[in-house]
Amino acid sequence: MTVADPGRGTAPDGGGEAAGDELTEDGFLGGRLRILQPKKGYRAGIDAVFLAAAVPCEAGDRVLEAGLGTGVPALCLMARVKGVHVTGVEISPYHAGLARDNAARNGFADALDIVEGDMREITRARHRDRLMPGSFRHVFANPPYFELGRVQSSPRDHKRTAHAMAAGDLESWIRAMTAMAAPRGTVTLIHRADSLGAILAGFARRAGNVRVLPLFPRDGEPASRVIVQAVKGSRAGTKLLQGLVLHGPDNGFTPAAEAVLRHGAALDVA
Repeated sequence: MTVADPGRGTAPDGGGEAAGDELTEDGFLGGRLRILQPKKGYRAGIDAVFLAAAVPCEAGDRVLEAGLGTGVPALCLMARVKGVHVTGVEISPYHAGLARDNAARNGFADALDIVEGDMREITRARHRDRLMPGSFRHVFANPPYFELGRVQSSPRDHKRTAHAMAAGDLESWIRAMTAMAAPRGTVTLIHRADSLGAILAGFARRAGNVRVLPLFPRDGEPASRVIVQAVKGSRAGTKLLQGLVLHGPDNGFTPAAEAVLRHGAALDVA
């Protein structure tokens, strides 16, 4: 379903660059969630659902999402675990506005707190009233997958920041995410498989007991994505898990993938 954007959100400079964008209404978790997101540019997909499924939270936990986007991972998490409160950091006012709309239209407005700001700067004093370092039981993110200058980026700020980041920013995200996690709290992210080296380097000396869950498009094919989870303050080593195959011979989702995507099952990364 495609709907017209009534002009929610403005550019960081107030220029109103987002006005007029077309939106689609998309179903997640078998239709339990109805999400508005831009028809063009960055769109949340199955990676967001797998990320949310890997966060090992319980009712009452305070959870932080870095790079909230339109709210899909946070809302999938709250749909799976009742009583979880999520704080989301989002640099784009346009996407933050869509996330507020999506939380309200799915009944989670009171469970989602949105902070508009740069993830790399959230440990600074001006955010301390809502973002105290070391105060979140779990921190998770689906960071931009590409590096600025290596892919063609949109000239529109809210699309460019969702799609690509500057060189070295992935480590900056991991550093900030780990700083926000409570002692022995988890930090979880999903990214391209070829970014695994940079992710492990980002966790070095900050977190341990790192578990790597590869996601394979099909049996016998190389992993395209990895879910990586670490424990702040742990000195345990890294474990490479068996991984999950997403598609069967008929190109449909495997039963294990379907359980997560349609039925909201958890992914055991521990």
